Amino acid sequence: MPANAFTQPRGCTNLQLRQLMRRVAQHYDSELAQAGLKTTQYSLLSTALALGPSRPADLAAAMKMDASTLTRNLKPLIAAGWLRLEPGSDGRSRSVVLTPEGQAKREEAKRRWKAAQLRLNATLGEERVVALHALIQESMALLTQAEAISHEPPHMRGTTT
Repeated sequence: MPANAFTQPRGCTNLQLRQLMRRVAQHYDSELAQAGLKTTQYSLLSTALALGPSRPADLAAAMKMDASTLTRNLKPLIAAGWLRLEPGSDGRSRSVVLTPEGQAKREEAKRRWKAAQLRLNATLGEERVVALHALIQESMALLTQAEAISHEPPHMRGTTT
């Protein structure tokens, strides 16, 4: 076996990341379930709080999800009374608004999220979590840069303006 056999990537990166993400999601989901929410619902309530009243399209863009997924995810939160749809700035638009009950639910869930984060930090070690965050952020930046370059016209690649 070559000396560098263990320093080269082995297996499918996509599969390994998806497996890790499933484990991490299960970790957070089990904690947030105690507040009656899923992680996606907590994220939606948090984003609605951060944005304030906003058009569904703006909320979907902020959450990096398509409009149909947002619509599907909004329904149970509206039914529970945590979000509501109100008329928007013109007669055709609508605005997603976090209700006082939704803000209270989000605060309850925030405590559960914090407990999940602290437990994950303890399980993995804070140093590893910090390193993981840095690696994720660097990887996202590199992938974003590579995607931008791949969308440039061929005669512009590798040039600076």
